[in-house]
Amino acid sequence: MIRLDNISKRNGHRVIFIEASAALLKGEKIGLVGPNGAGKTTLFRLVAGQEIPDDGQVLVDRGVSIGFFNQDVGEMQGRSAVAEVMNGAGPVAETGAELAELEAALADPERMDELDSILERFGEVQARFEELGGYALDGRAREILHGLGFSQEMMDGDVGRLSGGWKMRVALARILLMKPDVMLLDEPSNHLDLESLIWLEKFLSGYDGALLMTSHDRAFMNRIIDKVIEIDGGTLTSFSGDYEFYEQQRAQNEKQQQAQFERQQAMLAKEIAFIERFKARASHAAQVQSRVKKLDKIDRVEPPKRRQAMSFTFRPAPRSGDAVATLRSVDKRYGSRVIYDGLDVLIRRQERICVLGVNGAGKSTLLKLAAGAIEPDAGSVALGGGVKLGYFAQHAMDLLDGDATIFELLESNFPQAGQASLRALAGGFGFSGDDIDKPCRVLSGGEKARLVMAVMLYDPPNFLVLDEPTNHLDIATKEMLINALQDYEGTMLFVSHDRHFLAALSNRVLEVTPGGLQRYEGGYSEYVERTGREAPGLHE
Repeated sequence: MIRLDNISKRNGHRVIFIEASAALLKGEKIGLVGPNGAGKTTLFRLVAGQEIPDDGQVLVDRGVSIGFFNQDVGEMQGRSAVAEVMNGAGPVAETGAELAELEAALADPERMDELDSILERFGEVQARFEELGGYALDGRAREILHGLGFSQEMMDGDVGRLSGGWKMRVALARILLMKPDVMLLDEPSNHLDLESLIWLEKFLSGYDGALLMTSHDRAFMNRIIDKVIEIDGGTLTSFSGDYEFYEQQRAQNEKQQQAQFERQQAMLAKEIAFIERFKARASHAAQVQSRVKKLDKIDRVEPPKRRQAMSFTFRPAPRSGDAVATLRSVDKRYGSRVIYDGLDVLIRRQERICVLGVNGAGKSTLLKLAAGAIEPDAGSVALGGGVKLGYFAQHAMDLLDGDATIFELLESNFPQAGQASLRALAGGFGFSGDDIDKPCRVLSGGEKARLVMAVMLYDPPNFLVLDEPTNHLDIATKEMLINALQDYEGTMLFVSHDRHFLAALSNRVLEVTPGGLQRYEGGYSEYVERTGREAPGLHE
């Protein structure tokens, strides 16, 4: 359906692709992977026809429709969310718009003389609209929006009043309703809660078109894709299988390449030693010359590219008392809406509690209460003896001083720390070399999240309250964070929509339900096994 044929692309002085080739065949579901800045978004734009390669060709079969979702959703206002979704549904939306115009023309007394031609055209357009499933369009649009977490009120409300994250969902719903031959989805899992994420996973698994997608959620990607295209160093490499298989295959390929490289280096060293030893002897001149020619003809094996792995190790946190936080008879409401009524929770030392619940159930409210970010309307919240709190809030990244550089921000938070120590901290969170002099305002969402975590974790608290810490983080950073937190000896209370993160770190589950708080001993994996569902409010 789509072929990239020896494409090359530069962005200023930076080479993004060098004679790279790949193909997307009918029905394939492909995960696009590669380090940040490798060119994933550029590749999407090339396939969508928004950019053209400097050399080579992007070949799209005749008649193939392409739907492209990216993080830049554009302006949305002046109509309902459901109308905005239907408006982007491709040919059916255009046909529907013409049908509406013809209906208006039929009711216009000034156009009575055109009545026969309008009626004839109306009949043709109406038949086409029906053929395209236009009369079911409103129902399908609402079904998709419901799956992505919208209430009926939000569907019918002005789309302009929605936050950026909800507008992203509207833009995603437009592509899903369009059902093109090829879907290009650049980070569709961002801004989704766990229920919506699982609904989207099922939708895409049942989609019969071709799919090219990126995602920072490895569990999501793993369940959908059957092939991986890796961008690295300007080349495109294809791997058959899911993300897990790709990781294993890549590691095996690197191991083989390293072994080939080492064997060749040993052989080259032996040949060079012979040449150096005998080059001055006339009796060995022919042998020396023969070996020099042989070396000139050898294809050199390159060592495997080593991706810089981020790693962070906690300094030991001070030990807290056994009762870390106690919430007694807590009431909390927003206006007339009751969130908690007589809530009792005890959080014990070394518990790693993940909080689950449908959108708006009160997960973030529970974390804010425990962290002291909001006061209860009634009841009490008390931290135990020796508790040192670290709270990562969803809005924490907005509070960074945009004019300060990364290094200045770290230095202002830890004035007693040495320069080498702060540079090591920055490096552990992926800020190496000149990156440390970047002003905070130019950082991406993921970079800001990493910086906030670096500040929070340098002088480690023994009680971590984390509200969606994995939003904006790429797969490598999530792995670094999971590895660091697995060795953390303190207590955790957290919300996340990343199932890999939940399964790797939790040892207790609190589920916020309309009937009160449900408690489950054991972590997220045990919760799934016990309840038979991966999230509390899954839409059927």
